[in-house]
Amino acid sequence: MALELRQQLKLTQKLVMTQQLRQAIRLLQLNRLELSNALQAELEQNPALEEDFGIQEEGSNPQSLSSVEEVQGVGQETDFTEPVRAADTMPETNWEDYANNFDDNFSFSHETPAADAPSQFDFISQKPGLSAYLHWQLAHSDLDSEEWDIALFIIGNLNRYGFLEVDLPEIMEETGCDHDAAEYVLELIQDLDPPGIAARNVSESLFLQLERKGQGNSLAAEIVLHHLDHLQTSNHAAIARATGRKKPEIIKAIDFITSELSPYPGLPYAEENTNYIVPDIYVKKIDGQYVVQLNDDDLPHLKLSSHYQELLQSNATMQKDSRAYIKEKLKDAEWFLKSLHQRQRTIFKVMESILRFQHDFFEYGPTRLKPLILRDVAEDIGMHESTISRVTSNKYVHTPQGIYELKYFFSTSIPREGADPLAAESIRERIRRLIKDEDPHKPLSDDALSKKLAETNVQIARRTVAKYREQMKILPVKHRRKT
Repeated sequence: MALELRQQLKLTQKLVMTQQLRQAIRLLQLNRLELSNALQAELEQNPALEEDFGIQEEGSNPQSLSSVEEVQGVGQETDFTEPVRAADTMPETNWEDYANNFDDNFSFSHETPAADAPSQFDFISQKPGLSAYLHWQLAHSDLDSEEWDIALFIIGNLNRYGFLEVDLPEIMEETGCDHDAAEYVLELIQDLDPPGIAARNVSESLFLQLERKGQGNSLAAEIVLHHLDHLQTSNHAAIARATGRKKPEIIKAIDFITSELSPYPGLPYAEENTNYIVPDIYVKKIDGQYVVQLNDDDLPHLKLSSHYQELLQSNATMQKDSRAYIKEKLKDAEWFLKSLHQRQRTIFKVMESILRFQHDFFEYGPTRLKPLILRDVAEDIGMHESTISRVTSNKYVHTPQGIYELKYFFSTSIPREGADPLAAESIRERIRRLIKDEDPHKPLSDDALSKKLAETNVQIARRTVAKYREQMKILPVKHRRKT
C-alpha cells in the first residue's frame, strides 16, 4: 500500500464556544455575590455600560436587571432615567463626623466629654486570633532568639482547635534545637491562656486544664487520661470497675469535666467570619398563591450608554479606529445585558418548575418533598440538564419553610408499597424528627429507627438509616445516651 497526500473536502457540524457563549455560561453559574462583583467589574472595564439610577416602575419586568427594556439592538434602547445631578449622588460631607473625638452627635448628653474618653476609632478593631493572643503573652517572657524560633514554630503549627499538629522530634528537626529546649518552650506555651492550649490530643488538653485548676491528681484527671473512651460512651460502670470508685463519685467527676472543661481550647479564638446567605430568589405566598420573585436588591441596574450611541450616530467625521472601538464596546455591552436577562429568565423558569413539582413541600415542609431529578425540570422548561445544573448550583431561595439551596429540591427516589415514592431528603427529615423526639435515656438505635419508619410504610435497611444519620452528622446511639 502506497502512502500519498490527498486533499479532501469534509462537511461537519460542531458547537463553537464563542466568547459571548462563554460569557453567558459564566454568568449563569455565578451566585449572587459573584454576580455583583462581575457587574461592578464590567462597569469599570466597558465604558459603553453605565448604571441606571432611575427607579423601576411597578409594571416593569420582574426578571430584568435593568430599569430599561431588554436591549434588542444598538440604538434601540429607550432611556427612562432623568439626568443625575452631582448634588444627588454626592451629598455634602460633614468632616466633623470623622474627627477623633466625641461631639454632640456621638454622645447621649450635651456635656463636653472627658479628654480621655474613647473615640469612635477605638471601637474599630479586629478580633485577635489565637496566634496573636499567644504572641502577646509571649512578649512578656524572657526568651532568647533560639527559643523564640521554637515558640513561633509551635504556634504556627496549632490548628483551629488549639492542638499541636507536630511532635517533639519534628520541632527539633525543623528548628535545629535539642530535646530539652523544645520541651521547655512547649511547656512554656502550655502554661499560657487559654488553658489546655498546645496539647497533642483531647486527653492531654483536658489534663492540662485540670492541672491549672489544681486537680492533677484527682479522679477526673485519671478519667481523662486513661478512660476517655468510656467517658465518650457514658459507660460509668466500666469506669467504676477500672478505678475502683463508686458510681456517685464517677458521676460527680464526669459532671465536673463536662461543665468546667473545654475539649477544644482554641476554638473561641478561631479567626472565622460568618458567611451570611443572601437568597437569589423569593417564593412568597400571596392570597393563597405562591409567587416567584427575583432578588435584585443592591444589584446595579445597567443600560447601554446613550452618550456613546449618540456619539456614534452623530459624529460622521470620527476616525475609523475610534468608531470601531465604540462599536466593539457597544456590542460587548449589548451581549452582556442579553446574557444577564437570559440568566434571570432561566433562574425564574427553573424556580417556577420546581414550585410546580414540589408544591407540597412549600405547603407542608420537608417531609413532603418528592423525588426530583434534573431531567424532569429540563424537560418541563425545554432546556438542557447541564443548564439546570448550573442554575441550581450555589443559588438559594427564600421560602415560607426557610432558606434552601436550589440543589436541595433534587433528591433520589425511595419506593413504597402501594404509595407514592418518597425523596431521600424527606426520609432524612423523618429520621431527624424521630431522634429529636426520642427518650435521651433510651435513645433509638439504627435498627429501631428502621422499624419505626417501617410502621409508616417506609422500608429501608438499618445500614441505610446509619448512612443517612451520618450524613446529618448525628451521633450513634451509644454517644446520644444520657444517664
